[in-house]
Amino acid sequence: QVQLVESGGGLVQAGGSLRLSCAASGRTFSRYVMAWFRQAPGKEREFVAAISWSGVSTDYADSVKGRFTISRDNAKNTVYLQMNSLKPEDTAVYYCAADQAGWSSRRDIVYDYDYWGQGTQVTVSS
Repeated sequence: QVQLVESGGGLVQAGGSLRLSCAASGRTFSRYVMAWFRQAPGKEREFVAAISWSGVSTDYADSVKGRFTISRDNAKNTVYLQMNSLKPEDTAVYYCAADQAGWSSRRDIVYDYDYWGQGTQVTVSS
């Protein structure tokens, strides 16, 4: 069982930066693929980024490539999402997720993830 708690959201102007954190409980954190998803009002939850258990492999949605960076610190049971050059369209609730099945050919499928956090709101003003 893994419990995930996100933090770091807030209100920022377009072009600004935020760093989200996701703290995980459980001794097997390092075995999970970790990811960030987001959901804007009236829209489906969408994939943002994922990172393998070792941190060697990462994957990003095209909409955030070059602006967002996912990383993890297994010693601290924490995964991060550094968000730069933020745009109003990045406004959403951001969720942390954990997948115990391992690094697969696709990381963007919501139903593949076993555990979810409660989410943190990110609002980007124009």
